[in-house]
Amino acid sequence: MLAERNALLSAAARQVRITAIKAAALFGESPKGGWSAEIRPEDSIHAIIAVHTDAGITGYGSVFTDGRLVQAGLQVLEPLFRGETALEPERVSEKLHQNTFWMGRGGTLTHTISGIDIALWDILGKVTGQPVGRLLGGTYRRRAQPYCSLLMEAPARMRDVVADYRDRGFRAFKIGWGPFGRADDSKLDEAIVRAAREAAGAAARLFVDAGASDALWPHGLKWAMRTAEMLKDYDIGWFEEPLRPDAIEDFCHLRRVSPVPVAGGEVLTRRQAFVPWLVRGAFDIVQPDVTKVGGLSEQRRIARMADDFGVKFVGHGWNTAVGVAADLQMAAACPHTDLVEFIGGSAYLDGICTEPFALDGEGYLTIPDKPGLGVRLDRDKLARYTPDSAALFPA
Repeated sequence: MLAERNALLSAAARQVRITAIKAAALFGESPKGGWSAEIRPEDSIHAIIAVHTDAGITGYGSVFTDGRLVQAGLQVLEPLFRGETALEPERVSEKLHQNTFWMGRGGTLTHTISGIDIALWDILGKVTGQPVGRLLGGTYRRRAQPYCSLLMEAPARMRDVVADYRDRGFRAFKIGWGPFGRADDSKLDEAIVRAAREAAGAAARLFVDAGASDALWPHGLKWAMRTAEMLKDYDIGWFEEPLRPDAIEDFCHLRRVSPVPVAGGEVLTRRQAFVPWLVRGAFDIVQPDVTKVGGLSEQRRIARMADDFGVKFVGHGWNTAVGVAADLQMAAACPHTDLVEFIGGSAYLDGICTEPFALDGEGYLTIPDKPGLGVRLDRDKLARYTPDSAALFPA
């Protein structure tokens, strides 16, 4: 600890340069996603990024995509970040975006930059001795409520799953994907929601995610309108991804007529893509994913823009402990963001840190106030899920 503290003090007095950026694909216990082409445990859909510096300080980020794509993205970006300062996340990330636009905006490179950006903010916090949330804008809150994100199941199983996580201390839940909307049975859809509400209890917050960004989603506006009417009877806090992700006209209409708030935006990347959705009033809640939208730098700008339009921002970095840590820091920095997504039962969230997240007695998570993101990765635990874990830590 003394050596680390001395390194931080030395780094604060000079520039800190990027020496290398490494990525480790996570696989072996990848949780199901409820997709039509279901995720297998051995699939890589998440990766951890480490930014190493000449000061011996390493920052960590997370990317929601196949780790092989992230590793390829780093090879493309390496000439742009090699030797750059690690203390200017917004400028460096924008440099990476601006100089790779012609290779395709919004795909692998944007996702990879997301992880780099998160890691650079982590470094800046460590060097300055401040939590990232304070650097992003302040401390509006010191804890946030995690909503336990669960796949939809048949009604009896849905009731048992929600009850299990309620017993673990959760007081907010989101159910989504799976058979919802796919069975073309409105009675089944309602039975699933009813079971979840009964298990969660009347006082719990409950959200529903249709998952209409899934492959070949079969429904349109009229289905979404009918379903929204059904959801109001169960005090649903928002209806997420109720329409195909490019159907902006339908989203705008649904928001005007829906008795429950409409949420979306997790598949959009970079701030520019969100402008028409906010200007035209497509969302009540906007959900950029910090691990693919462009990182904390982009997410902060989207959150501020959304607030100017009276739209609530709730992050979507649920996929690893690092993504949740980034969302918690954003929740600290945003005046109206009191929720974070927390996937239930994922090893990549519960099993890669020295100190796993823990709920307090009221079902909240304390926002870390340590320097940086405030979480510490465990080398031995990570080694269970990637052969590249050693590359994430200083030599």
